Amino acid sequence: MKLFLDTADPKEIEALVATGLVDGVTTNPSLATKTGLSLVDALDTICKLVPGSVSAEVTALKSEEMISEGLRLADIADNITIKVPLTWDGLTACKALSSLGKKVNVTLCFSPNQALLAAKAGATFVSPFIGRLDDIGQDGMELIREIREIYDNYDFQTEILAASIRHTMHIRDAALAGADVATLPPGIFRALAQHPLTDKGLAAFLKDWKRGGQSIL
Repeated sequence: MKLFLDTADPKEIEALVATGLVDGVTTNPSLATKTGLSLVDALDTICKLVPGSVSAEVTALKSEEMISEGLRLADIADNITIKVPLTWDGLTACKALSSLGKKVNVTLCFSPNQALLAAKAGATFVSPFIGRLDDIGQDGMELIREIREIYDNYDFQTEILAASIRHTMHIRDAALAGADVATLPPGIFRALAQHPLTDKGLAAFLKDWKRGGQSIL
């Protein structure tokens, strides 16, 4: 499963890209506003840091304006993926942009039927928001499983991008459910490698090594 960072902060991205484990980035207007940077400048910097997909979201509500904004965003760098909302206008824009060879991430997906429409519109990614479904008492992970089955039934090439990640268990469950990608905040990305028994075991190994007085170099 590919792991994307869900942030528009170039400093956070640069620090975590150094691990070699970051496959892409997703941004949205809310995240971009928090950085205090110009959206275009931030995206330009991010695209130079990350070789993979960088999702940049339109802010228009009508398809014609979404298409214009999407083309402007795509001009920033070759690895930009245009993000549009899962509305009729967003789907219309997705179909038009994908027909032009542009990568499109259809976001704010909350049902299998919406995901089916996104795939038919030529979406590169569809982003089901699992955490927001969990918040209202629904099973976000069941949505991932249902989309996976539908896409496999018809050999759709649209990738399932699990979004609205709340904790590390969401990553495990999304991987088990067959998501192609998960996008997660930097803090959760860092937490993926953490476990108290790892820390305890490492401390014990190093204590024994120090007692032996040996050196590798």
